[in-house]
Amino acid sequence: MLLVPFEAADAPQLCDWIPNARDNYLWGGPAFEFPITVEQVAAHLAKPEVRPFLFRQQGEAVGYIELYRVSATEYRLCRVLIAAENSRGQGWGKAMVSLALDVAFEEPKITTVSLAVFERNQIAVACYTALGFDLLQEETKTREFQEETWTLLRMQKRR
Repeated sequence: MLLVPFEAADAPQLCDWIPNARDNYLWGGPAFEFPITVEQVAAHLAKPEVRPFLFRQQGEAVGYIELYRVSATEYRLCRVLIAAENSRGQGWGKAMVSLALDVAFEEPKITTVSLAVFERNQIAVACYTALGFDLLQEETKTREFQEETWTLLRMQKRR
């Protein structure tokens, strides 16, 4: 298991991993229109604060994760995805997030890694909680998706 830098050539595969508008919003919030395109991915990755990674298991790309620089002392985990349904439930999400935390905390000035996750994504919430992320109750918000209100939780892990 390892994280490798995401390359522009990986964008078509990432786009293929997002099968519908609901999964697109669950994964990326309002950042991408569905269907996600290579051009949208390229525009997003051109932002200097975005550090994207592929997660590889036995040489095969099975996940995607970003570190988004919020400040000199904070990264935010964004757009966390284990790609195939049959790849889920094997602990790979926890392994991928752990590796991303290692990368973030390699930088001496980083004291906090935060994230936002939809409450309905209970598997992800449980994963982050197991890895020591704390819920920031005062920062809970909501987002609208297709006339549904989704609760957005904010969590953080400090060094």
